[in-house]
Amino acid sequence: MNTPLLPAHDTEAKPRRAVLLGVGNILLSDEGVGVRLVERILDRQRLPAGVAVLDGGTCAMEMLEDLEHLDLLVIADCVRSGRTPGSVVVLRDDEVPAFFRTKLSPHQVGLADVLATLRFLGRAPRCTVVVGVEPQSLATGMSLSSAVRAALPLAEEALLDALAGGGCALAALQEAA
Repeated sequence: MNTPLLPAHDTEAKPRRAVLLGVGNILLSDEGVGVRLVERILDRQRLPAGVAVLDGGTCAMEMLEDLEHLDLLVIADCVRSGRTPGSVVVLRDDEVPAFFRTKLSPHQVGLADVLATLRFLGRAPRCTVVVGVEPQSLATGMSLSSAVRAALPLAEEALLDALAGGGCALAALQEAA
């Protein structure tokens, strides 16, 4: 079920500018799930005009310009929330600042600083959604754990729902015959 993220009184049916941001360190197993999720979407979906995809890596202030004045920001990340490994966590708008009160992601300091700076400058995204996956392992290695790999379809669906709810429905790429 897609819940609209943009206010009902909004006169535009589609955001003018949206970003799908994958963050994470792909050298630390499940820590790279945000980047892997974005890669998965790029392999399977056609992006509509106005939607940019960014590999935020371990995210820093250099991204300020890329994230200012967005209608929709959707972030894919590894999130430590104390849930079972592979659990998918979705946070929207007002829930996102609460996400930064507890250290759930290694990128929160960078993301918190970026979002706080944008808010201070009056350039914050109108809608922000974080889709996170609870890690099983943060050990050195480029492979995702079995629990996180199993969660990829559900996390991908949550990302697609967040984009569609913001007026950015993606279309599946045609399978090669």
